[in-house]
Amino acid sequence: MSIFRNLLVFCILCATLFFASTNAAHFDIRNNCPFTVWAAATPGGGRQLNRGESWGIDVAAGTKGGRVWARTGCTFDGAGRGRCQTGDCGGILQCQAYGQAPNTLAEYGLNQFNNLDFFDISLVDGFNVPMDFSPTSNGCTRGIKCTADINGQCPSQLRAEGGCNNPCTVFKTNEYCCNSGSCGPTDFSRFFKSRCPDAYSYPKDDQTSTFTCPGGTNYRVVFCP
Repeated sequence: MSIFRNLLVFCILCATLFFASTNAAHFDIRNNCPFTVWAAATPGGGRQLNRGESWGIDVAAGTKGGRVWARTGCTFDGAGRGRCQTGDCGGILQCQAYGQAPNTLAEYGLNQFNNLDFFDISLVDGFNVPMDFSPTSNGCTRGIKCTADINGQCPSQLRAEGGCNNPCTVFKTNEYCCNSGSCGPTDFSRFFKSRCPDAYSYPKDDQTSTFTCPGGTNYRVVFCP
């Protein structure tokens, strides 16, 4: 009986792995900026991308809380340790944690409610480089862009080296951080929203900023589209 039981377990495992692999999403991450960025992804790690270079990652079905972002002004040694001016993730090239503000974020959850992918561009952690986050398969065509000159127009209170900070990082109050769950738009969130209307401008900005595609869709993230 143990042989048959082991065979059954093996078959179930193979079917599970096949299902997961066939529903994994491929992300093509491209740098169109006129400068080097150090792309970061959780899950995924990190990669230096010179102008015009791309990096592809495959993300397992069911992944929640995924992020892709650009780090700027980085220096790393041969062991992959160093620092970045924006988006730093603990001083390592291969990110295992989210990056520090300010950074423009591509966020996603795969195969969630009704087997839909949910994705967005978020400025809740501020802004460092323009971004395009778009589906590339499955008949899903509605992408998101944030290409305004936010760094150049950043309010003086939010200015940061290499980017434009979010007000929560600067002021650390519930009005901007929404720690209690009760918060609304502010003058600072309206600054971001007026320039990138499809992007998250504060933590409760769900209705106009979250987009969906069928599970199994592939995506492209472009820095400086």
